[in-house]
Amino acid sequence: MADVKAVVRVKHPDIVLTETVAHDRSSTVRSVSEAGTDPTSGTFFYHVESSDFHEFEDGLRTDSTIGGFERVLETRDGEAIYSFEYTDEAKVISSVISAANGVILDMENDGSAWIFTIWMPERTDLAHVWDYAQENDVDIELLRVNEYASIGNTDAGLTDSQREALLVAFETGYFEDPRNATLSDVADELDISQPAASGLLRRAINRLIISTLLDGSEEPD
Repeated sequence: MADVKAVVRVKHPDIVLTETVAHDRSSTVRSVSEAGTDPTSGTFFYHVESSDFHEFEDGLRTDSTIGGFERVLETRDGEAIYSFEYTDEAKVISSVISAANGVILDMENDGSAWIFTIWMPERTDLAHVWDYAQENDVDIELLRVNEYASIGNTDAGLTDSQREALLVAFETGYFEDPRNATLSDVADELDISQPAASGLLRRAINRLIISTLLDGSEEPD
């Protein structure tokens, strides 16, 4: 299976929350991955940072893609969790990705467009997202795509999280000499703590050594 992780940038005025972020230039918005973004659920949760939530909410009230909203939790100064309901006018890219058998790993607004990090079981599945973009005049750009197959097709026995940690560390330059990224950088990319990132990398490297350099009978306890 030639599964891939792709990072794409999409831009259209009717993509959800685009008007709001344009209204409040201090704001950044990203999905709450733990809550999911299932387009059939009716309620969508986002992590919002803003210097003025009143300004952000003024933008929500005039945003044609938002039917309702609630500030669910304010975590600390400048950060909060919001729930949103979409209108029929909203273009929802997440439903297109789901229909193409993809999974959204992360999504964040950069101020004028949305950056989606998505997993697809086949590279060719990305074509469905491009077809939707062309049919709906959505600007779309492929920023990065990484093949998972080279690790996924081995007998290394890596878990998905271990494989992801290795790939992120490699991509950020953590394994280069001298290093171009710190463990903190890797942890931030994975959205986990530094000790958790260190443990994932240590176990992943240990598993790769066992599977590629040692005979099975030499595997340590």
